[in-house]
Parts: sequence; C-alpha cells; structure tokens
Amino acid sequence: MEPAGSNSLEYFSNAMTVQDAFTVMRTYHLASMLENCLYNAKCTKLHCTKILVPKGLLTRVAQEILKFSFTEPCGLRGCILHVNLECGHKHLALGTLAYDSTVEPTFEVTLVLKRESQLLDHFSDFLIPGTWFPSLFRGILKLSPKFLLTKNSLYFSVGGSEDC
Repeated sequence: MEPAGSNSLEYFSNAMTVQDAFTVMRTYHLASMLENCLYNAKCTKLHCTKILVPKGLLTRVAQEILKFSFTEPCGLRGCILHVNLECGHKHLALGTLAYDSTVEPTFEVTLVLKRESQLLDHFSDFLIPGTWFPSLFRGILKLSPKFLLTKNSLYFSVGGSEDC
C-alpha cells in the first residue's frame, strides 16, 4: 500500500487541465496585485493603519476581471485596472494596475470597492479634516464584500488581429 500523499501530484495533474492551471495562476497573480495596491494606498492615500478585507473578496474580484478578459484579443495581458474606493458619494482613486505592462492595453476595468458602513458613519461631524475616518477609529478601514466592476474597450476592431 502506498502512502496517502504519493498520489496527490498525479491527482493534481489529472484533475486540472493546463488551461485550468493558467486560470488559477492568473487569478492568484491578479489578486496579489490588488492586495499590493491596497497595501500601498493604506498609508499614502487612505491614511489608515489597517484595512480589513472580507475573506475571498480579492479572489472574487480577480475571477470576475478574468471573465471580462476572455473576449479580448490579448486576454488579461491587455487589461488596465483602475482601483477606487467608494465612501459615501465620493470615489478615491487608489491606484492603476497593468497586468502586463509590455502589452498595449486593449481594455480597461474600473473596480469600485465599497467601505462597510458602520454606525459611526452617521456622526460625520466628528471626522478629522483631510481623512475619511472618524477620529475614534481613524486607523481601521473595513471593506464591504460588495464591489462594482465596469469594463471599457479601448479599441475598434476592423477584422485585423491585435499583436500581443
């Protein structure tokens, strides 16, 4: 009898096609890029010390963006992603990401992350000027599991093929 783990590599290779493996890798890479964007914006634009992200949010966002790329001539490589945060009626630009900066963008996606509404949002008179957070909880931003994605094509096809 073989050890329990000896067939795991064989199972992995049989259960997943090469295309599936690339999809998983692209999803992971895009979710990682989003995480880095939030990390960079934490101190520079959001002025907070901690961002609470719902479990699986960045993966779900990455999967939806990947679906957008299926009909694009360069796929995900041609994607420019604008990341924004919605707080009330305002949008704050957190960053712009290029999945592959060596490819001319063929489409852009705008992601709007939403802030989890809290009871303290109703006390906006106590906001510290120049920040998005009540003074008591200035250091913590909690994201909602809800988000909005919009896609915009950046080209007009006339039957030719895009060089990717």
